[in-house]
Amino acid sequence: MQSKMARMGVNGRFVVPAQIRQAVGLRSGEKLEVSLDEEGIHLRTQRQMIARSQAIMRKYASAGRCISDELIAERRLEAKREEEEFG
Repeated sequence: MQSKMARMGVNGRFVVPAQIRQAVGLRSGEKLEVSLDEEGIHLRTQRQMIARSQAIMRKYASAGRCISDELIAERRLEAKREEEEFG
């Protein structure tokens, strides 16, 4: 993992060092998730958040199975039940 020093400026602003920005492909104006845990402050790009979410969900997926299709089918069935029950 790369490590660089940055200095806190006015209003809590700091500049992410160029080498770090280049390593993660960070571009000007890009939104970042800022989180805090017992280890400290973490910054994640949207691409990193998506990749992390996909990795978490991958363990629930299996070949030939589409979870989004299953969810849509489940929601349609529930809507049909509600329509039948409440008219």
